[in-house]
Amino acid sequence: MQKVSINLFIIIKPFIDMNQDPSKMIVLEEKIIGLLNKLKENHLSINKYKDSNESLTDQNKILKKKLLNLEEENKSLKIANNLLGSKDDKSFTKIKINNLIKEVDQCIRHLSEIE
Repeated sequence: MQKVSINLFIIIKPFIDMNQDPSKMIVLEEKIIGLLNKLKENHLSINKYKDSNESLTDQNKILKKKLLNLEEENKSLKIANNLLGSKDDKSFTKIKINNLIKEVDQCIRHLSEIE
């Protein structure tokens, strides 16, 4: 830190009235050094928070993917429950089955057109 304080003194010296008390210049220099140290701490904190933010963003993406997978699995399980005779969401299952039948019919039509 001594090197920084000497360099600051050289920079500040021409701007300070020569008649002022040298102790005031020392106090000014100490304050500047303190501010530079705080600036350095702030930069370190910013970098730490950026890293933390990136990590949390990655975790968030992973959790969103897991949520989507679980939602799909939940839909599949609801359909399976309905096929096994569960009374919950029977209309949902009927709609799904009708959509699947429509898709199969459409595929058959395409195949018959090709022949």
